[in-house]
Amino acid sequence: MLKNKNIIVGVCGGIAAYKICELVHKLKYAGAEVSVIMTKNACEFVTPLTFQTLSGKPVHTDMWKLPAKDAWQVEHVELAKKCDLLVIAPATANIIGKLAAGIADDMLTTVVLAVQAGVPGFICPAMNTNMWSNKIVQDNVRKLKKYGFKFIGPASGKLACGDTGAGRLETIENIYLQLKRRI
Repeated sequence: MLKNKNIIVGVCGGIAAYKICELVHKLKYAGAEVSVIMTKNACEFVTPLTFQTLSGKPVHTDMWKLPAKDAWQVEHVELAKKCDLLVIAPATANIIGKLAAGIADDMLTTVVLAVQAGVPGFICPAMNTNMWSNKIVQDNVRKLKKYGFKFIGPASGKLACGDTGAGRLETIENIYLQLKRRI
């Protein structure tokens, strides 16, 4: 049941970022409170305004933006405290590597590391098939699974770059159904 759940959707910089608009819409329509955090690179593919319109909430893109003077809070900690479910989609090799190494150098990675133990975390990879099969990426995936993250996908098929193989973002319907089942 997604109704009244606080869900953080982390959007990373890959061509599949546009597909996450539909996921945010489905989660919001199911009654979830959706907070979107976009990496700097994600903003090159989809504008924060799109996700703000779909979620009905401000989109978090900058770790260093000053809050309104009457609303002071440590933003990444407050977002993490309210989180019932975390999903990163599309998850790039970059974000997978940062999280596996414990790097917190932007709003998304900082929030992920501040989320309380036991909160379900889902990673939906999307990248070139050679990147996905790279031993370093696969080692990082194993490490994140050991830490409790669940992976949804990737799917196989034709990729945006023209290659064919594993690396496509899992369908939004599959991601949505798996999130719905696990909360």
